[in-house]
Amino acid sequence: MLIQTTQLQKQVNTSEGILHILQPIDLQIAAGETVAIVGASGSGKSTLLSLLAGLDLASSGDVIIDNVKLSDLDEEQRAKLRADKVGFIFQSFLLIPSLTALENVMLPAELAGRKDAEQQARELLAKVGLAERLQHYPNQLSGGEQQRVAIARAFVGTPKILFADEPTGNLDSVTGNKVEDLLFEMNQASGTTLVMVTHDAELAQRCQRVLRMDGGQLTEETRDVA
Repeated sequence: MLIQTTQLQKQVNTSEGILHILQPIDLQIAAGETVAIVGASGSGKSTLLSLLAGLDLASSGDVIIDNVKLSDLDEEQRAKLRADKVGFIFQSFLLIPSLTALENVMLPAELAGRKDAEQQARELLAKVGLAERLQHYPNQLSGGEQQRVAIARAFVGTPKILFADEPTGNLDSVTGNKVEDLLFEMNQASGTTLVMVTHDAELAQRCQRVLRMDGGQLTEETRDVA
């Protein structure tokens, strides 16, 4: 399995006592799978995504990425694992305002020491239809264009895993549908494992598996067999 969790839990201390954000979760995701995590706001789905990506630490239990236990790594080692194997797409795009589209996409590859960073960034921006917008800054791009830059940035370095947190949440429905199509097309072409948090039921149904978070508990939705 590419991604595994065993008895994964997250809790925080509050003035009213211990708040259990995630109940014990056992999860397995195979290489190449597309998985949606759905649930109401506050159900714990973004927390789960952060733990899987090594952006946050569990209170107990383990996350294992490509046979590496995240709890065995320090922050620098977790950062290197993310740089080598993980791509991210966020609802708020998180582009760097002072960098052009090309520079934003190049940045993760440059930080990883890739010598072909610019060439790969140019190719990816062409794939997402922004070959003519390489030198534009984020404030010169529409929301849909900014998210396409973010998708190109996520695929730079050919990650094994792509984590997406509400990737179309800030887009209108027409633009969102176009970005969804692009995301799945690129994901299929690269064979990346996609793990996505979304409120959008239709978007979730495009994934092979749908996992539902409810009160910190994770269950898998069954699919109707035609």
